[in-house]
Order: sequence, then structure tokens, then C-alpha cells
Amino acid sequence: MPEFDAKFPTTLKVIEQGIEREHHLGVQIYISRNNETLLDDAVGENRIGDPMTNETLSLWLSSGKPLTAAAIMQLVDRSKIDIEQTVASIVPEFAEKGKEALTIRQLLTHTAGLRPVSTGWPQQEWDDILAKICGASLRMNWVPGERGGYDPARSWFVLGEIIRRIDGRGVDQYVREEILEPLGMLDCWMSMPSSIHNAYGLRIGIMYTVLDGDLKATHGHREDYCTSPSPGGSLRGPVCQLGKFYEMLLANGLSASGERILSEEAVEVMTRRQREGMFDETFQHKLDFGLGVIVNSNRYGAETVPYGFGRYASENSFGHGGAQSSIGFADPEHGLVVAAVANGCPGEEIHNERFRELNSAIYQDLGLAG
Repeated sequence: MPEFDAKFPTTLKVIEQGIEREHHLGVQIYISRNNETLLDDAVGENRIGDPMTNETLSLWLSSGKPLTAAAIMQLVDRSKIDIEQTVASIVPEFAEKGKEALTIRQLLTHTAGLRPVSTGWPQQEWDDILAKICGASLRMNWVPGERGGYDPARSWFVLGEIIRRIDGRGVDQYVREEILEPLGMLDCWMSMPSSIHNAYGLRIGIMYTVLDGDLKATHGHREDYCTSPSPGGSLRGPVCQLGKFYEMLLANGLSASGERILSEEAVEVMTRRQREGMFDETFQHKLDFGLGVIVNSNRYGAETVPYGFGRYASENSFGHGGAQSSIGFADPEHGLVVAAVANGCPGEEIHNERFRELNSAIYQDLGLAG
């Protein structure tokens, strides 16, 4: 902690204020610049009396979406699929109720407009979840590609099924073997065997929600949640290992050991604006998207943009947040990678203000504000 205080005093103050205000019990944070680790630490508690550490397996929620997107881009690299391809050409049963012409690109840019049916995850089996999504229609009066609406789950199960149909492995196994293990993200899982869940024990992070002013544990750490894959929301691990993923993207697809995870072209296509200036009907704010990542949208209001990267992030910064709790992003102009998880979900407005201040404080402490 003394080193944290010396290097990142403004950042530490924001985190401690959140603990005092009971917005979270603890925060896990990783910062690197030009591939040099500047901070890999945690503040506060995982459970009352149980400190959060940099080895806690935190739940990333939607901050894990870019890893599923990267898996799709690997299949593009390998000429197995094309992002302009229709989903129905791979998953024929998807071709129902106006979804026949939907493309992989539209899923990745949140312009597909799938009706928000409940998936039933994790109680429902994968095939039952997929059948429910395939049997649903589009949102009313939706023109795919012409309207935007962030989809937290449904599109991501479909993307996971595309991976399974093309590769043969489940999306959780594919991401583990093709992305997590090559990057050395060995404590990260989309789903884990029960035996491994039991072995981790107290290292499994708890996520809390604010209910009647108090922090109440959610179910995300339970075995049924940890052992069931949700490609848009169930990835978890020490947040420093999420940082390795963004360091790979800044290295144009190469891991720290020199193994190619994605082609330079795939990284460029994934992280540049593919959806620009479009009002997002879920977030009720204009947001720009790459393929499975948010691209810095401060141009539409740095003090109001949801799940942004702080006031000082450069124009082409990219990444993704997790519901009321986490962020992972890379700033190419500054060679900066930030990954952080706060284990309390205090509501959208409070969370966005909290992380706007946190991300901005990082830039201030690094002398990059202005």
C-alpha cells in the first residue's frame, strides 16, 4: 500500500472514498504503460475480514466480452468465417422471425436488435438458451444495422454458438485454450470445473449489490454460476491477467512471449470505430463501437458517457466495462493499459461517476491529464 500511495495517490483516494461511501468493499486494479507494470494491487476486502488481493478471481461481467469477440476474430483470421456472413448460414435455426439476414458484424456492433428475452442462465442448459434466443423475434420496428442497442447477453450466446458450430469446442473451452492459456491468463475462466472451483475456495471473488443502502452479496461466486458459461458475462480472474489481453492488443496481436494471438489486421478492425455517432437505445447515450469493444466516446459528453475511460483518455482508446463494477481498456497514444474491478454495484449513475473519477485519477497520477 505505501507504494500504491506514493505512485497513485489520487487513484487510491478515489478507491478509499468508495469504500467509505459503501459503494464497494474493495477494488482490484492493474496499470501498465509500454508493457511495464506500474501497479498490480488491491485495496479493501473481498469478504468482511477477508482482504482482497491481486490474486482474487474477480468477476468481470461484461468486461470479458472482448475476449469472446477476439475468439470470433481468430476464426476470421483462419478464414473459417467472415464478419459479413449471416448468422443463419452457420446456425440455420436462427433464421426465424426477421432474423434471417442478421450478420455477425451486427451482433458485434450491437445493431442486430434481438428482442430482450430472458435467457434463464445459469439454470438453463446451453441448448435451451440458444433455442429460446433463436425462437424470438427482433425488437419492434427495428432495422438491423440502422439502430443501436447494447445487448448484454443474447447476441453473445449466439456468437458462442457460432464458435461451437465452426470449431467443435464449446466457447468456454475455445477461449480457454486459444486465448487465455497462450496469454498466460491461467487463473481466468469463462466456466471452470467444480473441482477447480472448490480448490480456489476463498480466492473466488464476491460481487455485491447495494440494496437498501447496504452491500449484499450476489450469486456470482456460487458454483452454478462459476461452472456455467455465459460468453458475454461469466469471465473471471485476477484483473492483472485481463491486463495481459489488452497488452496483446497494443502489441498488434502478439503475446508477451511472442506468440501471435490475432493478426495485425484483426486487431485494427476490431478496435477501430465500426459503429459511429449512433444513439444507443439501451444506454440512452451516443456510443461508438468497434467489434465487441467500445471506442472512446467522450466526444458525445465526457461527463455523461456511460462506461467510459475517464476524461483524459485519447480519442482512439478502446475497451469494455462490466455492469456497475469493472473496466478494461487500452490507450494506444499513451501505451496505457488499465483494468479494474470494484466489487460493489451501487447503481448505474454512481458507478459511472465512480469510474469516471477513478480512470481520470490514473491519468492525473501519471501526468497525462490535460
